[in-house]
Amino acid sequence: MSSSLLEIEDLSVSYGKVRAVRGVSMRVPSGSIVTVIGPNGAGKTTLLMALMGLLPSQGRIRFDGHDCRGADPQQRVEMGMGLVTEKRDLFGSMTVEDNLTLGAFRNRREGKAARRRELDRVYALFPRLKERSTQLAQTLSGGERQMLALGRALMARPRLLLLDEPSLGLAPRIVREVLHAVSQLRDAGLSVLLVEQNARAALQTADEGYVLELGEVALHGPSAQLLHDPKVESTYLGMLHED
Repeated sequence: MSSSLLEIEDLSVSYGKVRAVRGVSMRVPSGSIVTVIGPNGAGKTTLLMALMGLLPSQGRIRFDGHDCRGADPQQRVEMGMGLVTEKRDLFGSMTVEDNLTLGAFRNRREGKAARRRELDRVYALFPRLKERSTQLAQTLSGGERQMLALGRALMARPRLLLLDEPSLGLAPRIVREVLHAVSQLRDAGLSVLLVEQNARAALQTADEGYVLELGEVALHGPSAQLLHDPKVESTYLGMLHED
């Protein structure tokens, strides 16, 4: 693996007097999938929000060697960061293609031909979206909505994708399909920071993993190693499906 695209040093995030993330340090190497797992309330989503500039934080965030302090969310998108939230945040009364096109605002100066190329790239990754391009987003299934949320983020051509709970509410078969697409993106050179409640699926997909507990990093290592760690197995893997 090559050098780190994202480096986080001693990152802390507070809600009033409550510190939700405490002194977290981690890295995302270029062209890799790094997952963050842990129980509800561990600070996983808060971490992503802070990285995207949606929550104030203390500590250092470096993206491609550049300090992100002072950069607002739009500037971080311009730098090459993209976020897909667990809510997916789609426009239900707009068509699939219109939702995708909205994601291309970063490339708005490049014209229609460039947007068409990005659309074709997303449709190649998610053929189902092409089949439903004229449907309203609110008519899609849960899996299709997750694909649309991913596709919209990809329209901005991010270098780092921050992905929050992509398996939420999805059947195991659809989870595998979505995470396979994420693996394909990694193979094409995209870096991914994957926050996931489904620890087994996340570790089977990622290259490295961090376990977050009470806002702090409790464990870190290669995903294959964490899959067989006794603490991870007993706390996070025993209750999950393998189907």
